[in-house]
Amino acid sequence: MKIALILASLVVLGGSVGVIYASREPQSPVSLGPAPKPAGSTAGSTTGSDSTLPAPASLEVWFARGEQLVSVRRTHSATPRVATAAIEALLAGPTEAETASGIRSAIPAGTRLLGISIDRGVAIIDLTSEYESGGGSLSMQARLGEVVYTLTQFPTVQKVSFRLDGTPVKVFSSEGIVLSHPVGRADYKDLLPAIVVSQPASGSRVTSPVTVSGSANVFEANVTVKVLDAGGHVIGSTFTTATCGTGCRGTFSVDVRFRGDSARRGTIVVSDDDAAGAGKPPHEVRVPVVLVPPR
Repeated sequence: MKIALILASLVVLGGSVGVIYASREPQSPVSLGPAPKPAGSTAGSTTGSDSTLPAPASLEVWFARGEQLVSVRRTHSATPRVATAAIEALLAGPTEAETASGIRSAIPAGTRLLGISIDRGVAIIDLTSEYESGGGSLSMQARLGEVVYTLTQFPTVQKVSFRLDGTPVKVFSSEGIVLSHPVGRADYKDLLPAIVVSQPASGSRVTSPVTVSGSANVFEANVTVKVLDAGGHVIGSTFTTATCGTGCRGTFSVDVRFRGDSARRGTIVVSDDDAAGAGKPPHEVRVPVVLVPPR
């Protein structure tokens, strides 16, 4: 009887831990397969070809280039701890290729993640004290922005609250940055470039029509999208407007068709208007992709 009671207690405790653990992370932005069925349920059992492998998670990680924030993509094996995976990718830093293109991290080397929890739209992140070491005001703002933008990619996270070695941060670093309340993307919007392309991801395979989306703060909200082949020739183009422009940031999303009947490398170019008449748009983002013909 005692053994039975102990086993029953462990089952209840294990179930409770599972619920608490699941509440600590936002859901993955991609499908991670069906949720596990409650204990004792037989409706979710699968055998043979009925079973499916969970899809890998595509994560957005934000670094810095110059004085502005930029996003890159990371792929992680399927996990319910997507926020942890994203922050660990951020702390790992940019790749060699990204570093060669001018991308860097403002977060000091040696910074470690101690924990993340989610409470009513606020991600509470605990980092080691190395996170606030060195650097000036711009570096401090950039490293805060990198974490905030990386975590707020998830729909369950709107703002971020910081802790260092377990202690809530009220004033960050010797620069005296006040963090007495959770912060969100709007607090670091000045670090964004004029045009941000969120889709498609760099290096992804795209078919025609390809959806190009992001945000922009450009003259009269005008956004031009072109698809170039490997030789730099325009094989597709379109035009759209962001939801806001000329002093405010708006979002945009548009489908663009391109020509071609074989897979090859290409580039998606997103730019604004040549308002100054200099022959070249003042702002431009180039996204390398693989162009794939429709089946």
